[in-house]
Amino acid sequence: MEAYLPLIIQLVSGAVGGNIAGSLMKNLSLGTLWNSIVGILGGGLGGSILGMIGLGTDGGMDLSGILGSVAGGGVGGGVVMAIIGFVKKAMNK
Repeated sequence: MEAYLPLIIQLVSGAVGGNIAGSLMKNLSLGTLWNSIVGILGGGLGGSILGMIGLGTDGGMDLSGILGSVAGGGVGGGVVMAIIGFVKKAMNK
């Protein structure tokens, strides 16, 4: 179970990051549900990408590992939500 904890933290942080990005960029927001869903996907991707380039957590649950998971998930969730929102807005024109 402990091996999955960083991933769970990244996914939850991604949902939060997606909703924060949606509230800051109202013109790109997808609504609370979709901001959360896209944020969860982005959180998982963000954490994975950081891990691949060596900046992510190694699965440890010390303070730096938790903060790395939160940062990677939150930023990934916000970025993916903004990208999807931008694409959706561009397709509606």
